[in-house]
Amino acid sequence: MSDRVVVFYDYQNTYMGARRLYHERWDDWSCGQFDPVALARHLAADSPYARHLHQVRIYRGQPDASKQSGAYGASRRQHAAWERDPLVRLTTRPLRYPPGYPNCSDKPQEKGIDVQLTLDFAIMAMKGEFDVGIMVSTDTDLKPALEYVYDLTGGRNSPRAEVAAWSVNGQHCRRLALSGARRVYCHWIGEDTYKAVQDKTDYTIST
Repeated sequence: MSDRVVVFYDYQNTYMGARRLYHERWDDWSCGQFDPVALARHLAADSPYARHLHQVRIYRGQPDASKQSGAYGASRRQHAAWERDPLVRLTTRPLRYPPGYPNCSDKPQEKGIDVQLTLDFAIMAMKGEFDVGIMVSTDTDLKPALEYVYDLTGGRNSPRAEVAAWSVNGQHCRRLALSGARRVYCHWIGEDTYKAVQDKTDYTIST
């Protein structure tokens, strides 16, 4: 029987990582988007062991329609595209807006997304709801969940924690890692793979 793989995306973190690595800062905001299911299938297959993609979990902040109507509409259209695939489980939380927005220099921030992802990763592992959990993010606030899952089995048996990170020109970039002797496998995602799963859809356009 093949191992059940669940991929956990910190979407905004992963999107911004791809944007910084593969695009210029003045490029259109669609640059950096990727198909989460296509990338998850690649990650599940990136192993010498028998594995299958069991679930794709996406965590993301949700713009406020009264404050960012365009961004709200675009995110809703993007979410609808993702959720057409039955493997996808989407979790959103409202963005937090600074006082005086938009007449201030501060930007809206995601709040609670990292906490929700961390909890789900740890709880699903404890309940045996995956054999391999792959965390796609570089946010160090998520490391406690990796540590918890690693310590459940010492990183040897099910459930196992793995991570994924972008890379370019054969050079490894920032990734999540644990301290000491604890080793968590990293799936390095190269530019060729990024181009294969890139989503060039302009979700700001209503169809």
